[in-house]
Amino acid sequence: MPLRPADPERHPPVSSSPETPFAGLGKILVIIPTYNEAENVERIVSRVRAAVPEAHVLVADDNSPDGTGKLADAVADADDHVKVLHRKGKEGLGAAYLAGFRWGIDGGYDVLVEMDADGSHQPEELPRLLTALRSSDLVLGSRWVPGGAVVNWPKSRLLLSKGGSTYSRLMLDVPIRDVTGGYRAFRKETLLGLGMDQVASQGYCFQVDLAWRAVKAGFKVAEVPITFVEREHGASKMSRNIVVEALWRVTAWGLDERLSKLTRKK
Repeated sequence: MPLRPADPERHPPVSSSPETPFAGLGKILVIIPTYNEAENVERIVSRVRAAVPEAHVLVADDNSPDGTGKLADAVADADDHVKVLHRKGKEGLGAAYLAGFRWGIDGGYDVLVEMDADGSHQPEELPRLLTALRSSDLVLGSRWVPGGAVVNWPKSRLLLSKGGSTYSRLMLDVPIRDVTGGYRAFRKETLLGLGMDQVASQGYCFQVDLAWRAVKAGFKVAEVPITFVEREHGASKMSRNIVVEALWRVTAWGLDERLSKLTRKK
């Protein structure tokens, strides 16, 4: 399925000062969901603020038992570019991001970024995503395009991730190499055009769902290479249930799409 070319009226030429190179994109919000990330939250927020000083950060904490929310509050108290969204409990990655998107859109942000709390998405690569967003509607940080890489993953995890992305791409017919990746920069208008109220998926599947919706809606999607680094502190949230949900939903979506195409032809 071809992607819609960039609309020059939607993406006018950008002029920014050297001190704020991305100011022309509007207000930028980096959303970092957390659950038991006490060892990482202060470090990751500091790195984001250093990488793109004009960006704001929203820590969306799912009532972490290890005190992540309180640590984030302390960071926010010392930095007016940092805010904390305290949620009632652990409801999954997708729900946390959707809550963050709504918070950001209501707050007048123009660009909303997904980023993991554990450092696997390197904040120092964020400028690359924002630069590509100047002429795109959605930019994906990709492990599987030339220049992309993964560091410190066992072969089993590498095969699972790459295989899942390939399966999703083929099943859903989307021209994206890294469909499951979670390092992304959206324009506000893109999110508003995706039908967020209908998104109920989580984990890997949430990322596949949003990318697929963007392609179907005709938005211009770009991929830029990133180096994904496995976390050094804390525990991964990956589980068998997340993988099973992704396989089930992607298969169901793909079969339904094929059936719909056959029905339209008749």
